[in-house]
Amino acid sequence: MDKMKILVIDDEKPTLTMFRLTLNAYGYAVLTAENGKDGLEAFELERPPVVLTDIKMPGMDGIEVLRRIKAIDPKTEVIVITGHGDMDLAIRALDLDATDFINKPIRREALEQALKRARERIELARSQESQVSVEPGPNAIVIRIRGNITSHSEACLQQACREAFSLQKGKVILDFDSNASINGAGIAILTQILVDGRKEGITIAISGLSDNFKRVFKIVGISSLAGIFDTVEAASSP
Repeated sequence: MDKMKILVIDDEKPTLTMFRLTLNAYGYAVLTAENGKDGLEAFELERPPVVLTDIKMPGMDGIEVLRRIKAIDPKTEVIVITGHGDMDLAIRALDLDATDFINKPIRREALEQALKRARERIELARSQESQVSVEPGPNAIVIRIRGNITSHSEACLQQACREAFSLQKGKVILDFDSNASINGAGIAILTQILVDGRKEGITIAISGLSDNFKRVFKIVGISSLAGIFDTVEAASSP
């Protein structure tokens, strides 16, 4: 089986060396670039399904790299690398369809989890499994959500919520698979769903989010509209 290609773009040579050694050990075919311009050229030539790019680089920064890569191939999994605690840039990147982010200094566990989620989303897209499904439970209606939540998800999410709200269980749980990614448009859609549910007297809880998206949901105010839990079982409790 061919190794999955991954492109790493970072202007710091020691960081590129670390990524090259680590990702080679993980079994990836690693491409590297020391600036955004070279990174974009490498992407156009090799078309790797996963790209890791630093946000703050001289010349073409990671935000512009992200924008251009998504214009070439919207399906590419772009994971941005931000400074510690730099959530404003991370959220801006999500608005531009980045699928995840990791902070410097890079922790091995955070890198492994981001790559695992990226691989799962790629496999999900290939298998064309249902992205959203509704499962009635004894104490709540559970809406299972997989893959990338973007503007293209609006119709199926709204339909699933209409179905869940009509069952009148009183509580609806939006259960995100651990590989789920939510961009800026997806966050706006979810916010509207939560507001609509509150108007109808529906209690909505959220479960299963990765730690990154728990932080994002808190910053953008979604956690004020719905309780956020680790598991469906916890969210189902009275």
